Amino acid sequence: MKNRKRSKQNEMRSEYTFDYTKAIRGKYYQRLLKESSNVVVLEPDVAKAFRGSAAVNDALRSLLQVSETTRRLTSGSNRNARKRAG
Repeated sequence: MKNRKRSKQNEMRSEYTFDYTKAIRGKYYQRLLKESSNVVVLEPDVAKAFRGSAAVNDALRSLLQVSETTRRLTSGSNRNARKRAG
């Protein structure tokens, strides 16, 4: 009896038949190149902190703004210090 159950489970239903002669290889490849989409996998503990991809993007954009601001402050203060010392 167990063999009969296994053979039924391994069979594919008729609605799942797929005609591979009509398949197109790399159908969405060019579109992915144009859109330059990237897939990033977050660690589970990081993913828990965000509701979705929009929240992750917002957080990363704000981090970029902060880093640009601090970079400008650091670069400007170093230049002034060099002028005074020289």
